[in-house]
Amino acid sequence: MSSIILLSGPVGAGKSTVARELVATATGLTVRIEGDVFWSFIVKGAESLPRHKHFVTTVWAMTAAALPYSRAGYETIVDFSIPLWLVDRLRTRFTDISFEYVVLRPAIEVCAARAAGRVEGRIEDYTPYKSFYAEFDAAKPNLVCDDAADPASLAALIRDGLDEGRFRLPPPL
Repeated sequence: MSSIILLSGPVGAGKSTVARELVATATGLTVRIEGDVFWSFIVKGAESLPRHKHFVTTVWAMTAAALPYSRAGYETIVDFSIPLWLVDRLRTRFTDISFEYVVLRPAIEVCAARAAGRVEGRIEDYTPYKSFYAEFDAAKPNLVCDDAADPASLAALIRDGLDEGRFRLPPPL
């Protein structure tokens, strides 16, 4: 069965940086789908719908784009903040695909500092993101929490976990 690796976590967790390192450790055909790129596809009328609707639509679009690659045998990494409740929806919709769910979750202070230090998409005030950060607590068995590790070390840890099946989600009920 094909699988998609969902590299998730709160805003500022370091997903994109670790995803690039994870790609470097891949041994075969690999695809990386970056959620921030998909988010940028919304260019007009964003204010007409709640942000939540755009968020869910973007996740569906990324997953739909990942499917043909995964089914063709590519290691497929989707890099975006996808909470477990939305992963559960994906799993019930795409039953022919298994999902590896990896959640990077450094301390909230680390996420806030990284978000504030961005060149593009800088987030000066992390307060609105605190409740979103807390949503990732639901993914306890899939959390990778190490504030001191560098991106290459995190990617190596994740690669080992993927090889061992540690992050594979069970089929939906």
